[in-house]
Amino acid sequence: MELIYTILDWSEVWALLIPLVVLLKFKKQPGYLKPIIIYLWVALFIDLAIDIGFKYKHLNPYLIYPNNYLYNIHSILRFILFSNFFIALKQPSLVTLKKVIPLIILFLAILNFIFFEPFFSSVSFSSRLLATEAGVLLFYCLQYYLFKLQEEHVFQKTADYWMVTALSIYVVFNFPFFLLYSSLEVKFQVFWWNIHNVSFIIFCIFIAKAFYVSRNRY
Repeated sequence: MELIYTILDWSEVWALLIPLVVLLKFKKQPGYLKPIIIYLWVALFIDLAIDIGFKYKHLNPYLIYPNNYLYNIHSILRFILFSNFFIALKQPSLVTLKKVIPLIILFLAILNFIFFEPFFSSVSFSSRLLATEAGVLLFYCLQYYLFKLQEEHVFQKTADYWMVTALSIYVVFNFPFFLLYSSLEVKFQVFWWNIHNVSFIIFCIFIAKAFYVSRNRY
């Protein structure tokens, strides 16, 4: 059982290798997937720093531990890059809103960390930030599906479909977790974090599927 928990604890690193390996094999991908490709590489380095910082915190406790600020950085970058992905899809609906929302969210995040929450918290990552990110990305996903329903009666399972499905699974599972995280007891935080890790693995598998589907098409 301990081995399973260890594997899950490191899933934020090794799961990212699943889509990256597929990407290295099928390097030619559509332009709208470029923000996701950037995200995967950035996330790999951030999550590696998070896990190493926690695992070996006794060796260098002030460099990357407490590592909560790294979760905040990860959340901001994921939001920016996935927002750019949805913009790059060029769906002719809510075009202006998709460009304005990231600016509003970033402005509110800055205000939040200046006046309400410490960015370099030693207690927890910003539950408010991660919940807002998940909620807005869920809105983007729902908007994508609604447009596709209007455009075609049966979804064509293209790369963008699998990418949005990957994100939808991740944010649906984790929105309530991020929203309530700071108010949960430690044992429930640990329990939910394992669920988060499983959803992250699924997230990465579906991203790999998106890269595989788009192979040889561009």
